[in-house]
Amino acid sequence: MSKEMVEAFATLEKEKGIKQEIIVDAIKAALVAAYKKNYNQAQNVEVVFDEKKGNFKVNAIKTVVDEVQDSRLEVSLKDALEINRAYEVGDEIRFEVTPKDFGRLAAQTAKQVIMQRLREAEREHIISEYSQYKDEIVTGTVERRDNRFVYVKIGNVEAVMPHNDQLPGENYNPQDKVRVLVTRVGSDSKGAQITVSRTAPDLVKRLFEQEVPEVYDGTVEIVSIAREAGDRTKIAVKSNDPDIDPVGTLVGPKGARVQNIVNELGGENIDVVKYEENPSDFIANALNPAEVIAVQFSGDDDDKNALVIVPDYQLSLAIGKRGQNVRLAARLTGYKIDIKPESQVEFVDSEGDDVETDQDIDDSNESSNEETTESTAEQLEEDSSDDFPNGEDVDSALDDDADKDEE
Repeated sequence: MSKEMVEAFATLEKEKGIKQEIIVDAIKAALVAAYKKNYNQAQNVEVVFDEKKGNFKVNAIKTVVDEVQDSRLEVSLKDALEINRAYEVGDEIRFEVTPKDFGRLAAQTAKQVIMQRLREAEREHIISEYSQYKDEIVTGTVERRDNRFVYVKIGNVEAVMPHNDQLPGENYNPQDKVRVLVTRVGSDSKGAQITVSRTAPDLVKRLFEQEVPEVYDGTVEIVSIAREAGDRTKIAVKSNDPDIDPVGTLVGPKGARVQNIVNELGGENIDVVKYEENPSDFIANALNPAEVIAVQFSGDDDDKNALVIVPDYQLSLAIGKRGQNVRLAARLTGYKIDIKPESQVEFVDSEGDDVETDQDIDDSNESSNEETTESTAEQLEEDSSDDFPNGEDVDSALDDDADKDEE
């Protein structure tokens, strides 16, 4: 029995990574609980494990007293002296009370407690081991999938990839090797759970760190990433070395570096843009490949709104298909971007205070014309009043002019 027990401990430690001490403590707790429940024993019970023999024993701890009040907790001094003449009142004596057969109910209780303790130990082991891989890329093997998850084997544990973390159009077949980002290491009612993703923006960042040595050592820094997984990603980079071009470094010779990552992500388009401290330049870069004439901001620094003027023929390119280009640029820069074509703008203030559009000018001209018309009418009335102070003289004056014309 001891050999089988030791072999079982070794198997659990090898397969589950749980140390023997933890398993022994779980069994002890199970036996104590089962004994107290099924034998109505008081709280003075302990279980000891003999490592040499591989046996568990149940001991009842009793205190030596002059007069016994509860036989389950106490033993008389007279009986204690018969066991050993060195005992005194107040000493504790351990009596082995290991039953020959706990019975079916006792065994079931012990099994439940053992399984619970083993699950807790396994959960703690998984969390402690895999928490170091959070936000890191690992390579796993697809085991199976259902309507909710793709189950990926990572080492000795099974991670889950929810539906929204799966790349659109990507198939996950059993035994496929897949590189995923560990996004969560935690536990729930069912035990430890590791969540992985193929759509997280940090996956792109980690892939560039693996592909580009300058990113890994910090020479080139990835400032921000905006991603619509499976379709397009924009990534802003800057160089901490003035002699190194950050965009060219990530793209690589003939685009080899970025192409490797595009292939890993199933053909997802990746735009690498240069980060600039000046928000105007940064927004202009973020809207690449569209040309930008000017970028203007509202007066409030906390209100991150930007008005971008582009050539008329570049408007659709700047906005992108279904607004994707401007949407990703807004996420990348942190600004709310409004795009207008050049034809709708009369002039562009280089200081970024005001932009007057054709509509504004039309409104202004209309108002000016109305004022001019009104002032002209008033002037005519004044002139008429001066020449003809009495209204009845107007007709006679016109008649005199007519007589002169006839002569």
